[in-house]
Amino acid sequence: MVERLDPAARTNALAALPNWTHDATRDAITRQFKFDDFCAAFAFMTQVALHAEKADHHPEWSNVYNRVDILLTTHDAGGLSARDVALAKRIDSLFKS
Repeated sequence: MVERLDPAARTNALAALPNWTHDATRDAITRQFKFDDFCAAFAFMTQVALHAEKADHHPEWSNVYNRVDILLTTHDAGGLSARDVALAKRIDSLFKS
């Protein structure tokens, strides 16, 4: 079973993810991504979906035209885990490329 991050690990993880916001209510991280158009947003979601499936760790997300909102938390752990941090870093790298 995946372990929830302890407070010190959570603080360190959030420091390494400056573009993500901690949702303390859900012990999750969120980020909004904006693109030129719907096709670019959907292409990004497709890339994220492939990596999420490979990692067997899936985001909660929504898409409206050129915007993609992503929330990451590990339901089995009851909050933020190393799996969320790893996926967030991968998502960030996909957004930069």
